[in-house]
Amino acid sequence: MGFYESWLIIPVFFSLLLLSMAGDTKSSDPVYLQELFHSYANETLSKHHTGHFYNLSLPSNSSGMQVSVIRIRSREFWATGVNFSSLRIPPRVIALPFVKRIALLNENLGNWSSHYYQVPNHSLVAPVVGFSAFDASNPSTLSNEELTLIVSGDPVSILFPDIGLKDKNVTLKCVKFGAGMSVEFSNMTTPNECVAKGPGHFSVVIPFQPQPPRPLPPSPKTKDERSWKSWVIGFVAGFGGLALLILVGVATYKLVRRKMIRKMESESEKAEPLDTTWIGRSRMPSASMIRTQPALEHEYVP
Repeated sequence: MGFYESWLIIPVFFSLLLLSMAGDTKSSDPVYLQELFHSYANETLSKHHTGHFYNLSLPSNSSGMQVSVIRIRSREFWATGVNFSSLRIPPRVIALPFVKRIALLNENLGNWSSHYYQVPNHSLVAPVVGFSAFDASNPSTLSNEELTLIVSGDPVSILFPDIGLKDKNVTLKCVKFGAGMSVEFSNMTTPNECVAKGPGHFSVVIPFQPQPPRPLPPSPKTKDERSWKSWVIGFVAGFGGLALLILVGVATYKLVRRKMIRKMESESEKAEPLDTTWIGRSRMPSASMIRTQPALEHEYVP
């Protein structure tokens, strides 16, 4: 590969890097997620009738999310409202601008909730649930602009039956995610239920509770230090034991030797006493000299 071809590869490499970074950004962007849901809803409604609920067939990498859509006439929507599994839109809700048919999109992000939505200093204890409305007057396609829903009667009810909370003493807060990831808090009206005055995304949060730090496992250095200390303690204990054994042996030897000397002195006291004499600086025992008198075998002396 020549020098010129190498310089051509560098811009291509950086282009691919920027595209991958953009893809990573989109993978956690809730706006991009809404565009994806809109595209799947548009494809689903173009093949089905008005007045029926349909679950969207999402990609396999979206496991855990549940999204449903319904196309309904405006006068019917005003008269009866719409009830999803976790969402109840009451009657007397007006869509602006006025359209003949409305497409209502209901979302439950499930275990993907915290991947797309976060609340500063708080933790999600329920999945993020949301709904939006689009103009569905054209049976073949949906409009790209969301409709504004004005609630004139009872508020919209959002149910959270599975709130993952162990501590019952913590106060739950409803939270609404608005444009630009703005956050609006409100109190729960009844257990497991929040209310809203219009479309958006909602969840339940609690103040962030940091987990106590776990004790770290002993490092290899600590284990080496303990092993080294064990060797030192063992060596000192062994040396001390050996020294004690030697001292006991020496004391025993001296005791036995002293007993033997005393025994010899006692035996010597029972024998005939000997005189003593000085030889140089040493005092030595000596016996008195007794000369045997000569004896004649015959009394005859010449």
